[in-house]
Amino acid sequence: ALTVPIMVMNVLQVLFNIIDMTVLRIYADESAVGAVGACGTLTTLCTSLLIGISVGANVVVAKRVGRGNKEGADRAAMTSVLFSVVSGIALMIIGVIFAETFLKLTNCPESLLPQAKLYFEIYFYGMPVLMLYNFSAAVLRAIGDTKRPMYFLTLGGVLKVLLALFFAAVLDMGVDGVAIATVLSNAVACALAMYTLIRGQKVVYLNFKQMRFDMAELKDILYIGVPAGFQSSLYSLANAVITTVVNSFGADATTGISIANQFDGILYHISYAPSLAVTPYIAQNIGAGNIKRAKQTLLRGVLITTAFGMSFGMLSAIFSEQLSSIMSSTPAVIAYSKQKMVIISSTYFICGINDVLGGVLRGMGKPIVPTVSTFVFMCVLRFVWVYAIFPLCPNLTFLYLVWPVGWVLSIIALLFVYFPTLSKLQKNEAH
Repeated sequence: ALTVPIMVMNVLQVLFNIIDMTVLRIYADESAVGAVGACGTLTTLCTSLLIGISVGANVVVAKRVGRGNKEGADRAAMTSVLFSVVSGIALMIIGVIFAETFLKLTNCPESLLPQAKLYFEIYFYGMPVLMLYNFSAAVLRAIGDTKRPMYFLTLGGVLKVLLALFFAAVLDMGVDGVAIATVLSNAVACALAMYTLIRGQKVVYLNFKQMRFDMAELKDILYIGVPAGFQSSLYSLANAVITTVVNSFGADATTGISIANQFDGILYHISYAPSLAVTPYIAQNIGAGNIKRAKQTLLRGVLITTAFGMSFGMLSAIFSEQLSSIMSSTPAVIAYSKQKMVIISSTYFICGINDVLGGVLRGMGKPIVPTVSTFVFMCVLRFVWVYAIFPLCPNLTFLYLVWPVGWVLSIIALLFVYFPTLSKLQKNEAH
């Protein structure tokens, strides 16, 4: 019940991005598609730390709710909202100032750089509302409400598509039109989420007259959220390293991997959604002292992510050529896209299992362990693979194998921490 709305919400968001890129292909050209795609990994890298911190708000509010501590839940929610606004403004300033510098660091092809820079700058002007929405949605998920954030993002996504079509078809705009449509749609979703927190439910209440940073709540949020944010950043940094290598193969490769990333993004969110559900689920149950129910969380999460991830992953791999041709008619671009999708799509459920384990450990109060595992097996391993192993076999198929290899090793490492942690919780509850 918690997983499916999150899954639908995130998948729809990626589908709306695919429609954006298809609109650019129809009304602009494929270079515009490549330019937007070149920003994808970077925007995720720049935002993932702070969006990851919203997981801290999710866990802290969920534990307060589980214990029946309404005042603590209110303080944590208000602190989260204030932090999201301040961090969003900081990200906006950094992104706008250093847009071109960031893009050049990833070997963005010169032919794509002007359009990519324009999209990047406009996207980051909307960062405050994006951050505010993510933290507001995290608070709603903490109280068990995953449906309304789905409705809000769906409405925003439909608006985004309509605006992108209007800007491209009527006003003859390119990447700037798509970027503006994205910012406006995020603003609508943010406004709806904030309205819900202020007036739309009774579990957590935001009172602007009492709005302030509570340092004790902020400390708890950051203790859980910073490791989760670093974990997301490490994922993005590792992916940026891979993207840098792919970009060196030329503009066709850049556009191809950009297309593949859109469909891989769907699979990622399908596989990742259970981890977002299990984190507040296990946190609430531990807060309520229901260790027996908390114990069942991992198996259920793994079964859900495997069932959904494996089913859709195989379909994506089988129809990779047809899916890639939606956004490109260039054979070389389609070939590059298909090459990545076949390997990654069919194995993304393994990533989902790893994320569920990480989500369970964060809910158990062990936020640092998943981050360390990610650093070792998603970041360090990829650096070693790219700069030491890949030169021995400079083929993109071999390059992409680093994804499933890292996921499997990370799962093994996390299991060595999960079982002792569960045993300790059971002993504490028995006493």
